[in-house]
Amino acid sequence: MILAILFFCLFPFAQMLSLSLKYSWDWGNPSWIPSKVNLEAYKELLNIGSSLKEVPESVQLLLNESPDLTEAQKKVILSKYQSTGDVFPFIKYFANSLLVAFLSSFTSVCLAILGAYSFSRLVFRGRSIVQRGVLFVYMFGGILLLIPLYRIFAASGLLATPAGTVASLIIIYVVQTLPVSLYMLGNYFRTIPYSIEEAAMIEGLSRFGTIIRIIIPLSISAIITVFIYCFMIAWNEYMFASIFLKSYKGLYTLPIGLKTLFVSKNAIWDRIMAASMLTAIPVMILFMSIQKNLTGGLAAGGVKE
Repeated sequence: MILAILFFCLFPFAQMLSLSLKYSWDWGNPSWIPSKVNLEAYKELLNIGSSLKEVPESVQLLLNESPDLTEAQKKVILSKYQSTGDVFPFIKYFANSLLVAFLSSFTSVCLAILGAYSFSRLVFRGRSIVQRGVLFVYMFGGILLLIPLYRIFAASGLLATPAGTVASLIIIYVVQTLPVSLYMLGNYFRTIPYSIEEAAMIEGLSRFGTIIRIIIPLSISAIITVFIYCFMIAWNEYMFASIFLKSYKGLYTLPIGLKTLFVSKNAIWDRIMAASMLTAIPVMILFMSIQKNLTGGLAAGGVKE
């Protein structure tokens, strides 16, 4: 049963990888193994290799033996043989997605650490109301909040500049991920014995110093888990990004870029599948590289109760 579920989950990725490595004449081949491996799509997307395709000899003779042609005219002729790597600027879209996802995840985790600590350690009036109230954002679907949020940020003037638009998008992602982050970290902080913090405060640490030197090191596995959750939400989000970034093509994230590539005249299957694989790889690498940290119980044995 587990193998069947695993096969069902991995089948689309295997199909994407197979199609991205096939030439156009091999697309009809039902086998997952390409008759001949094609890496041109990956080279185009990552701008690997020469920036120009092979220029025919007749065109080279025309350029070299035609003194009447100006430099501008020669550039126009050579532009016809430009590599199609600029059709889908993967590196630019990748950088945009990475910037937005990292900043929103980092902000959400920092706020969640402070908020979760206050929920789990501090006693103040209205704590239970605030703690339950943060989940209020999940009572409404994102499509219902899209227009009101857009009008709010437009009225504030943030959408008038590229930096303000990115900041608006980051705020939305933080609001989307913060409630779950608070509950995940809050439940984990409650498993840390309070006597460890008391010992640290006796030694002279402040409340904030206790969070930095005690809570965060003992909760690094939970913090990493929350960061991955926030990163995946921001990395794969399409709806809000497609509306907020519509006027700034240079700020497109990967999901929007893939959509524009799919409906463009340059929608070649190997290029689409290669771009999809490259989009999924960062999250896979993130999981595999920190998998050893995703273990609980780091505080076990820290104190004898």
